[in-house]
Amino acid sequence: MPDKVAIITGGGRGIGAATARLAASRGYAVCVNYVSDRVAAGRVVADIERVGGKAIAVAADVSSEPDVVRLFETVDRQLGRLDALVNNAGTVGKQMRLEQMDAARLSRVFAVNTIGAFLCAREAVKRMSTKHGGRGGAIVNVSSAAARLGSPGEYVDYAATKGALDSMTIGLAREVAEEGIRVNGVRAGYIYTEFHALGGEPGRVERVKQSVPLKRGGQPEEIANAILWLLSDEASFTTGGFIDAAGGR
Repeated sequence: MPDKVAIITGGGRGIGAATARLAASRGYAVCVNYVSDRVAAGRVVADIERVGGKAIAVAADVSSEPDVVRLFETVDRQLGRLDALVNNAGTVGKQMRLEQMDAARLSRVFAVNTIGAFLCAREAVKRMSTKHGGRGGAIVNVSSAAARLGSPGEYVDYAATKGALDSMTIGLAREVAEEGIRVNGVRAGYIYTEFHALGGEPGRVERVKQSVPLKRGGQPEEIANAILWLLSDEASFTTGGFIDAAGGR
């Protein structure tokens, strides 16, 4: 039986799926959270179970407070005490300049990428904090190099949501450091996932990879490795920090 429990938001595809599989291989019982693609999430669970791991798939929109509460309560019942949270769920709108963005788009992107991470972190702290009778734990927020670079002409709103996530990472890390919880972030670069299709350009990584010092896009597994290191005891003295996994950008 796994002795650790992890929730991976947006765990059905891309970075989330790679992280879920790797976490299971490291001894975690994994909750694969997804918002709509039940088939993809089920595939990740099946992959984990096929090699002897334990996993469940739970549908929940992280931008919905009732959904987030239900997600964590489901994990309480089915997997047990929480040890790790990976705030990976995210969304993006079509590529455009800020002057073209309306409030509906901004509200959705911030609701998922920023407010969703806050809500999930809140529920995780309630369970992990020694102040609340927990045994400690670790949170990793999946950020983006866009938080530093701004993503002009394409996703200034997305970049801003990740900048806010970085600020939360630092503040929350300091807030709960004495309560046994470490909070860190991974700033991903151009990664080969289906995420780019949301912005209207599925092949975006191929177009922009020459701007990366390493001259290539990254693989989801490369981000997953960084996340799992931050969750692990090897990172026991690291909190409020970031791994820039962006090929040198």
